[in-house]
Amino acid sequence: RPGWRGAAAGGEEMASLQAAGRARPRAARGPRAARRQPRAGPVAAPGWAHPAGECKSHFLHIDDFSRAEIEGMLDRAASVKANLSKGEFLPFRNKSMAMIFTKPSMRTRVSFETGFFKLGGHAVYLDPDSIQIGTREATKDVARVLSSYNDVIMARLFAHSDLLELAEYSGVPVVNGLTDYNHPCQLMADALTIQEHLGRIEGIKFVYVGDGNNMVHSMIELANVIPMEFVCACPEGFEPDAATVAKGKEKGVSSITVTHDIEEAIKGADVVYGDVWASMGQKDEAEAREKLFQPFQVTSELMAKAGPQAMYLHCLPAERGREVTDAVIEAPNSFVFPQAENRMHAQNAVMLHVLGC
Repeated sequence: RPGWRGAAAGGEEMASLQAAGRARPRAARGPRAARRQPRAGPVAAPGWAHPAGECKSHFLHIDDFSRAEIEGMLDRAASVKANLSKGEFLPFRNKSMAMIFTKPSMRTRVSFETGFFKLGGHAVYLDPDSIQIGTREATKDVARVLSSYNDVIMARLFAHSDLLELAEYSGVPVVNGLTDYNHPCQLMADALTIQEHLGRIEGIKFVYVGDGNNMVHSMIELANVIPMEFVCACPEGFEPDAATVAKGKEKGVSSITVTHDIEEAIKGADVVYGDVWASMGQKDEAEAREKLFQPFQVTSELMAKAGPQAMYLHCLPAERGREVTDAVIEAPNSFVFPQAENRMHAQNAVMLHVLGC
């Protein structure tokens, strides 16, 4: 594994300015250089447009935040989603976001860029060849330069250490769009989708089936904040990071289990979650992995063993016929496309929070 270690607002008048807060220190993630606060912007006071809690300077890991903060962001996401079509809430007007990509993605780029635009802002896409972060230019230099031009930085990277260095040297909020270690924005979208369709997150049985990858690490981070029964069912040798699992168990907020028995794991699941068997950067292993992962394919028969209450989620893109059958993705209890839409709404709420809007 690689080295790892939220302008003008709606209504007739501008209501108030709020100063954005600083991130609380997190010693386990290493030292942070002094950074200036994000520039304050006008916000709307009434109803759904009201700020949801204290601002944090970065969004790197879900469990950097309290349960009240995460639930506040999810509530904000639902409210802004319900009112987005009105076009009255533009807290990101005159703000810009730099989007750094070392890993290409359709959903991450379109959801962040479109979401930021719909709330009045402008996003700048920087592809892998534009920066060559850490090779053509030092990561800390990229952070300093981009934060002098922009109000927020979103980064979708391979190395988690690059993300932490960006955050350390950036003068504006850094939002984690994905690293090889975790994918917190995806889990915020997942949590929003679960909340919409099950009516709760607390107390659910959340079963992930597949490779113990960055998705699992963020699921454990969510379980560190909101109580649930979390189960990772994976082949032997493909378990999630042991230190991350140990940390989750030590926190004791949720029940966390890693098992190789898919039949037992799936029983009584409220959520069954899938991902590709070979992630980006592992495609040379795809053929060998397919033989090992075949017993973990999510089929209609497996979903039936979970029970009628079970909903199916997948972070996409899905390799239909491998980790999940076409019938499961197209079934009435599959919510993968509402889940994909919720990337934009959940990320809007995250950006509103870190920008103090």
